[in-house]
Formats: sequence, C-alpha cells, structure tokens
Amino acid sequence: MLVSLFICPLCQSPLQPAADTWRCDGSLHPKQTAHPFDVARQGYVNLLPVQQKKSKAPGDSQQSIDARKRFLNAGHYQPLQTLICQKMRELLAKNESVADSAIEPITKKDSKAINWLDIGCGEGYYTQAMAQTGMDTLIAADISKPAVVELAKASKVAGCLWYQQVKDSVTNATAKSAVIYPLVTSAAHLPLRAHSIKGISSIFSPILPDAFNEVLTADGYLIIAKPDIGHLATMREALFDNVREHDSDKFLHELAPYFTLMGTEHVSTEMTLLAADLADLMTMTPYAYRALNEKRQTLLAAVETEPFTTQAKFVVYILQKTAAE
Repeated sequence: MLVSLFICPLCQSPLQPAADTWRCDGSLHPKQTAHPFDVARQGYVNLLPVQQKKSKAPGDSQQSIDARKRFLNAGHYQPLQTLICQKMRELLAKNESVADSAIEPITKKDSKAINWLDIGCGEGYYTQAMAQTGMDTLIAADISKPAVVELAKASKVAGCLWYQQVKDSVTNATAKSAVIYPLVTSAAHLPLRAHSIKGISSIFSPILPDAFNEVLTADGYLIIAKPDIGHLATMREALFDNVREHDSDKFLHELAPYFTLMGTEHVSTEMTLLAADLADLMTMTPYAYRALNEKRQTLLAAVETEPFTTQAKFVVYILQKTAAE
C-alpha cells in the first residue's frame, strides 16, 4: 500500500487510495475536512476540481481520442513507442551498470518502490507499453476525462489497476506490469506528494518545469517526446499555404534551471496511408482545426485514388534533475 503518494487537490492533505473512494485526512484543511473522491466503475479517479477547469470539457475530445486509438493501434508510430520504452528500460535497469549507456540507471535501493508519472497520457498507447519497462507504480494523468476512461478500461482488462494488484500464483511475485493509477487531473496542479516521483514522461504534452521539479526526486528523470523538424512535412504542405517548421528545442531553456540534458534521440518512419488512416491522423493532430476544411477535403479526395506518403519524425530528450548546489 502506498503511503501518502497522493495529495488532495482541494486542500493538499495526504490522500489515501481505496477501491471505492479515495479520501484525504483533512490534516491541512482549516476545518480538518476530509474530501472524498469516488472511483469510477471504469477504474479511474477524477482529481480535477472545477476551479482548475478552463472549459466544460477540457482536453482531447472523444472524436480525437477514437481517431488516435485507430491510428496508433495500426502501428504507425510504433518506432517512437519502441524508442521511448528502450530509454525507460535503460533508466530503470536494476543493475548498476548498463552497457554502452551514458545514463545512470535507476536502482531499487532498499526495495523502495519506483514511481513514474506519464503526464498527458491520453488513451494510453504509450502508457500501456511503459508499464512493462520495470517501474513499480505508473501514474497515468490527463486532463481529458474521455481519454483517461479509455486508458482505465484497458488497464482494468489487463489486470493492472492499483486495486487489482494481481500476484503470480506460482511465484507469489507481483505481476511484471506496473500498477497503474489512471487520474483525471491538471498537469499544473499535480495531486502528488513533493519529491515522490522517480521519472516523468511527457509525450507531445505540456512542459511545466516548476510542477515537474516539485514532484520529482532529487535524482529524478524526465523523458520528453516532440515532433522533429520535417515531421509530416508533405501533409502540412498539402494543408497549409505557409508551413512553419517545428522548433522542438525551444522548451529546453525553460527546463535549464532544474534539469540537465543527458541525451537526445531521433527516430523517423515512412508511412503510406489510405484515406481512413490519413483522416484519423488529421483528426488527432491540431491540423484538424487549423487547416481549412476545403484543404482537408481536397487532400482526402486525392488519397481515395492513390495512397498518401509522408514521414513521421520525432525527437526524444532524456533529462535528469540537476543536483542542488
């Protein structure tokens, strides 16, 4: 059982998970009020107070989530998922030395649980793969309730939710997969105890230096994936008159006070897409609303007779929290 890994989003008191209702102890509330948060039947917990919402339904829409599920499950971004998990395995390696790696491995000293946060987890394509890389606890957080519902349902089917915690009947060892906590929450107001998280992954998600620094341990890690220069270039050229190139590195200076860049990896993949896949790709990206409808329809009509070819290009950054002087 995790002890006070989570904090109440209303009063910041320690928050204790339970199968039916999470409840804080109210110790930091002026009136010692304990706040309850019910566990949804799908297995997620909503820790997003109404005052932290900027709209009635923040985050990705169900339409965008469905499109992303179809596109990603078809394997189009598999090389990126593979690279991210490879880097996480290196960080989570139990041995003190990892061959040909310049990154210090995270070790389970004194059997202390390794907690990882996947911020902006969406429907969980990357999250579910991350759960197999060696951490003990994986907090999957997103502000989109429909996205977290999808992730929670998949995690429940896989037996990975925190209240399932299945043990192997033969070895009596915990299952290989990490225990997953699907949370609807704001990335800027994480309901996590300070310095309780060993690593954070942000895959096309917000970069919040202060919030990340607050929850990471002193030697914590940060993995960030962004579109690289030339990402989906032919698609963007077909949709926009003026194409602005991705400035993937622009956030690094914001992280500099807290983090040191340990490594950068690039990965790309050629994609030949039929009309349905291309439609899903447009729907799951900002191009769905930035491009003129006429441009989108013209491109989709052209793909009805001939598959569309484009290249997905990504850059992955591995950073470590800078030691305090």
